[in-house]
Amino acid sequence: MYENQKSELEAAFLAVLGQETRLRLLYFLKDGEKCACEITPRMSEDPSVVSRHLVKLREAGLLESRREGVSIYYRIREPRVFALLELADEMIRSAAREKARDAIRAL
Repeated sequence: MYENQKSELEAAFLAVLGQETRLRLLYFLKDGEKCACEITPRMSEDPSVVSRHLVKLREAGLLESRREGVSIYYRIREPRVFALLELADEMIRSAAREKARDAIRAL
């Protein structure tokens, strides 16, 4: 039973990261807290869509938010996510190198 719950939680967490806009939001916030008024113009999606993605990231425990007057500020809550993304980048690069080697051998 535990393994099923574990894999279900992992799948849900990775699904949050498996969306390009959410990754762009994380990278945009990597350097520090930003107001939603700064975030929304940097994204190509409608503001309501960006807002929903920010909520998803917050619900996943990756972001924190605070309200100041009418403004909402977001910041990274869990910086270890970038280590996970770097590991994914390393795996992607490794797979690409292997594909390239295979393509050269096939010539």
